[in-house]
Amino acid sequence: MQEVQKNMELIPLSKWNDYYDYPTVGALRQLVFYEDTNGFNKVVRRVGKRIYIKTSEFFKWVEETNKNRIA
Repeated sequence: MQEVQKNMELIPLSKWNDYYDYPTVGALRQLVFYEDTNGFNKVVRRVGKRIYIKTSEFFKWVEETNKNRIA
């Protein structure tokens, strides 16, 4: 696994696992497919046909979706 650059803000969805082990690219694709119902649209950026994940928004989304589950 490569070390993530601090200024790396957008990661192509297909390259996500080059930077992070979890979630898998398949799991991210599932989240993108339902982005309008699960709030993941805050995380996704599109440039043409390419789909990018904004890392800062991804980690905010994880915290928001799990804030009610943490005891």
